[in-house]
Amino acid sequence: MGAKNCARCGRIFNHLAGPPLCHACREDDEKAFERVKEYLFEYPGASMTEVATALELPLGKIKRFLKEGRLEIKEGSNFILECERCGVSIKSGKYCEVCSHDLAFELKSGSPKATTGKNQGISKRHKESERMRYFNTDRHRP
Repeated sequence: MGAKNCARCGRIFNHLAGPPLCHACREDDEKAFERVKEYLFEYPGASMTEVATALELPLGKIKRFLKEGRLEIKEGSNFILECERCGVSIKSGKYCEVCSHDLAFELKSGSPKATTGKNQGISKRHKESERMRYFNTDRHRP
């Protein structure tokens, strides 16, 4: 626990855990996520570009929601999210199942192999027709 500057607005705040964002910036992120979630309920299968344009949000924020595991890429999408360790295609989060398991094992055993170096042989692909959905689709609308 310690005082930090917010990565977004620069305000000083008491950082406990998670991304270095102050309370106000975290609330803004939550509001943006709720807007994305509602949009995807109304327009299932919308692309990242469509959502970002319709809601006037930066594409990077929506990509961050994917990496945080709050959104998932829909089956059959042309958009590819890659495991940050091995580069294999994933639907949500930062790591594939295999790498998540390996990292957990390596951390538990204290292995020095627990690195997150990205595979240099795989290139990023960004296309207009990427599709995504709210990750927990069985949740009822408020």
